[in-house]
Amino acid sequence: MAGEMTPRPREGTGRHLLTVAVEDYFQIGSFNRLIQRGEWARFESRLERNTRRALDLLDTHDQQATFFVLGWVGDQMPELVAEIAARGHEIASKGYFHRSMRAMTHSEFREDLLRAREALQRASGQRILGHRVANGWFRPEDLWALDVLAAEGYDYDSSVGPIGTRFSAEPWRRFTHAHEAADRSLWEFPISAVDLFGVMIPIAGGNWFRQLPPALVRRAVAHWHRTYNAPYVMYFHVWELDPDLPKIGATSWLERVRAYRNLTEMPERVGYFLEHYRFNSIAEYLGLATKLSTAKREALPPAPLHEPSPARAVAVGTPADQPSAERVAVSVVIPCYNEALSLLYLANTLDSVQAALMDRFALEFILVDDCSTDSTAALLVRLFGDRPECRIVRHPENRGIAGAIRTGLEAAGTEIVASIDCDCTYDPLILGEMIPLLGTGADLVTASPYHSSGTVLNVPAWRLILSGTLSRLYRLILHHKLSTYTSCCRVYRRSVVLGIQVDDTRFLGVAELLARLDLAGGRIVEFPTTLKVRVLGTSKMKIVSTIFDHLGLLLRLTALRLTGGQPPILREASGPARQPLGSGTNSHV
Repeated sequence: MAGEMTPRPREGTGRHLLTVAVEDYFQIGSFNRLIQRGEWARFESRLERNTRRALDLLDTHDQQATFFVLGWVGDQMPELVAEIAARGHEIASKGYFHRSMRAMTHSEFREDLLRAREALQRASGQRILGHRVANGWFRPEDLWALDVLAAEGYDYDSSVGPIGTRFSAEPWRRFTHAHEAADRSLWEFPISAVDLFGVMIPIAGGNWFRQLPPALVRRAVAHWHRTYNAPYVMYFHVWELDPDLPKIGATSWLERVRAYRNLTEMPERVGYFLEHYRFNSIAEYLGLATKLSTAKREALPPAPLHEPSPARAVAVGTPADQPSAERVAVSVVIPCYNEALSLLYLANTLDSVQAALMDRFALEFILVDDCSTDSTAALLVRLFGDRPECRIVRHPENRGIAGAIRTGLEAAGTEIVASIDCDCTYDPLILGEMIPLLGTGADLVTASPYHSSGTVLNVPAWRLILSGTLSRLYRLILHHKLSTYTSCCRVYRRSVVLGIQVDDTRFLGVAELLARLDLAGGRIVEFPTTLKVRVLGTSKMKIVSTIFDHLGLLLRLTALRLTGGQPPILREASGPARQPLGSGTNSHV
């Protein structure tokens, strides 16, 4: 029987096992479709404070645990990993990045194991003995990974998830057991589950602690404690102790429930079990604690966030080591209206933009607070007020996004002006490719996700239908047959665009500006790119009114086209400068 195969805890130690997953809220597996690894550095990190909450909670109850840590955390926050080890806990591996093993080949899984182990040993000074899969739990078809773990010298794993009817043909796998590989074995510590009429229901912690009634879980754990020799394996994530966890937008109802439900109650629910039971780390339980201290901690610089390695982020306003006189001056206008949830993400994103583009462009950022009613104004001052290349302009009344862009254009001291969305649904790094396209003779370059070479990610179907329909209607009227007319991510030739007057200063004015420029003989270039769904905060677009507003604008534009009522652009005899502005991609007109 599985219980008879279970190793006995060392004398004087706890009988059960406590494990803690060290990962940040934006690395949650259900958010992988929304957030890419290369974007992690843009989010507010709450990992250090939440990990210390977990450490303090364990100190309060004098409990020891195994902390399953991402290798990426070991490279990015080595001192945090060292602190976990110094406070008496075991460090084990949760893989390097938060990747599903089902998205990896056998060789990629092996490489991920090695990279994570090296990073964590370097940071902690402990030898890494154990592993838990980063995303999801092992199913029967995933057990090949145990052979790889054994071959790579791991002593144990804790990734098997006996959930539902999984492993019903091998019921002993719900308990701690030895997995026999080709030339060695390793211990497997499945998350604990109870049998309810042939269906396995996890009682181990994490999401199950937050969704199931507490009284039911407590009775189930007490039954386990009385009935089985096998250890009860409990776990939680450090982010689950954070009641103020930032909310990721564009998630399904199920994803929101899984991520956020009962976060405020989680410390109490975990604390109950820490008070009533004694727990071990897995290494201590197996009698392997003496092996932990054999690795030498090395103080090495953090590894890159993703591959290929980008330039490391620097603060906005940091000049290049050797400023070049050939850098092109560009003002970047960023309208902000009730964007408190997005501003830290924006600040981190602008760091990466500045680092990537500072060798070619001298960037000035103009942040226009469109009379926000939340804490946007105060946050703008706190995050950007001391940055020399940032300026904050505030509207005394709300004028709308087109009005905010107009304010930024008027405030800019450069001929080249870009505008981006505060929520960064278009990656601002694309400005490095869009700006040079003004040198092809354009007056305006607009980002276009709906171009045949563009991409949309996780964008709601209603938005795709609305944008496609509107684009077809605009193409019937305007000279430039574009795929996207409503993008706010643009690069403007200031002297030309300021001569275009628009009637609407709201979102509709973004399309109106482009349309009037088209009818006035302006030159417009479309740049295919990627549009992602907003991940922080909520969209302010009102669908029904937006549709009627566009229909009204289309009627006015039709009248202008038929009557020639839009004044043509007046250019100087020599015309605006059309010199190349650095390297860029081919234009799409």
